[in-house]
Amino acid sequence: MIVNKYLSIAIEASLKAGEIIMDVYNTSFNIELKDDKSPLTEADSRANDMINSYLIDTPFPIISEENKQIPYPERKSWDICWIVDPVDGTKEFIKRNGEFTVNIALVKKGKPILGVIYVPASKTLYFANVNENKAHKSNLTSHDSSIEKVRSCALELKPKKDNSEIQVVGSRSHMSSETMDFVNELKKSGKDVTIVSKGSSLKFCLVAEGNADVYPRFAPTMEWDTAAGQAICNAVGVDVISEATNQTLLYNKNNLLNPWFIVNKKH
Repeated sequence: MIVNKYLSIAIEASLKAGEIIMDVYNTSFNIELKDDKSPLTEADSRANDMINSYLIDTPFPIISEENKQIPYPERKSWDICWIVDPVDGTKEFIKRNGEFTVNIALVKKGKPILGVIYVPASKTLYFANVNENKAHKSNLTSHDSSIEKVRSCALELKPKKDNSEIQVVGSRSHMSSETMDFVNELKKSGKDVTIVSKGSSLKFCLVAEGNADVYPRFAPTMEWDTAAGQAICNAVGVDVISEATNQTLLYNKNNLLNPWFIVNKKH
């Protein structure tokens, strides 16, 4: 399998989805509630259709937040699959704070092998090939940027080196008491601890690019919230560890709900 070929497809899909998302963002869009009471806008469904149009011609099935979910007895035979969130951070989208993303990952035997996170509001693109142990960030000027343009302006991501201050990533919309307990435990080590708030999968990117040290997530997430971010982190030597198993977070599980997890540099 040529991973970079599929990485390019995912990048193109994310950019086109980002363009559609911003078209909706700049209108007075309607907000609906799904069965689980989470919000949904026209951007979610239109971006999902665009991403599906790119991925449908690949050999791999798609798990997407906005697709009808396939029963596990059928999914469990999938060796490789896409995991997609067309708009991660719909609450941030509704707040119009720009902290929402397009997440696309390709997973093999439960582990992400490539990931793309696009931030449409700032035209910032993160992408990674885990097998090559490299992740990059491109600051773009247009949603229509070519793959050549994306790669020509890409900067390699490097996580932070240890120092006397620990920066902990917290959720913009979901800070939990367990997260505050985690922060208080870190403070007992004698180091200065600060909290960096961020929405959507950008929390993974903060750790991967060295703007934070650790991201504890003690609140519910789904596989499409985390797969792309995990790919980007894994590619630069950052672990995403399940609190339930103390092993790396796995995908295409029977239950697509993630356990709690911690994102931290490998030691």
